[in-house]
Amino acid sequence: MADSVTVGKLVTATNLEVVSGSDYLNERRIEVSDISRPGLELTGYFNYYPHERIQLFGRTEISFARNMTSDERLLIFKRMASEDTPAFLVSRGFEPPVEMLDAAGAMHIPVLRSKLPTTRLSSLITEYLDGQLAERRSMHGVLVDIYGLGVLITGDSGVGKSETALELVQRGHRLIADDRVDVYQQDEQTVVGEAPAILSHLLEIRGIGIIDVMNLFGAGAVRENTSISLIVHLENWSPDKTFDRLGTGEQSQQIFDVPVPKITVPVKVGRNLAIIIEVAAMNFRAKSMGYDATKTFENNLNKLIQTNSGDENA
Repeated sequence: MADSVTVGKLVTATNLEVVSGSDYLNERRIEVSDISRPGLELTGYFNYYPHERIQLFGRTEISFARNMTSDERLLIFKRMASEDTPAFLVSRGFEPPVEMLDAAGAMHIPVLRSKLPTTRLSSLITEYLDGQLAERRSMHGVLVDIYGLGVLITGDSGVGKSETALELVQRGHRLIADDRVDVYQQDEQTVVGEAPAILSHLLEIRGIGIIDVMNLFGAGAVRENTSISLIVHLENWSPDKTFDRLGTGEQSQQIFDVPVPKITVPVKVGRNLAIIIEVAAMNFRAKSMGYDATKTFENNLNKLIQTNSGDENA
């Protein structure tokens, strides 16, 4: 889990304008993803002031501040400028009050600005900080984007995960991470996977070594991150093991608080795993859209049984 994010990193990631305090961007750190809209504080109510949050000023806050006297604004902004306040942020391209700049400058607090509406800006920053500050976990596997669906391929070492991912890339799909996948929970229903910085865009193929997928196949063959929608577990085939043949045995794997659907694919000489996983992703998408081939087969079978029963009774 990341302890904090620098204001400078936030500025770069969300394309914010630095109005003042550029020297302090890497000095100020953000430790919580929540954002404060300091409307009550502008009235002088500081009984509960979340000073450790980014202070976001929208149309309402700026309009209210304009109706205050200069001395009142300076007094309020000085009280808001705490030692651990990461930044003051103004939306809609409004001009920050001079008193805000003075109070922030005295405490080495950057003042930032964006042209975005307040609600969109708040959502953008919160989503970014949630991802950066979320607890992270490393999983062994390969993460591939197949038709826009994040598929995590797992299995024992040497089962052929990386080679399968390479063929999927050749078939036009995109690699996110090989060997080690960093995952974090974005919300109650979504987990996101990405590559560790040291392994970004790289793929290890036994007998060849490390290859740079972006360099060999182009920028369209890679992706930085994706939500994990399906887990495909590769398992060496054995006559002693029973594998699901009709697709009725639904499985899932818990990642943090999110159950992720999972299927197990037997690995056997002669099976084209890339095509099988590609079809598995397509079939999963079809199910999520309401079409289930297994149910269609069961309905057809029931109709056939009823027809045969009717013929026997005739």
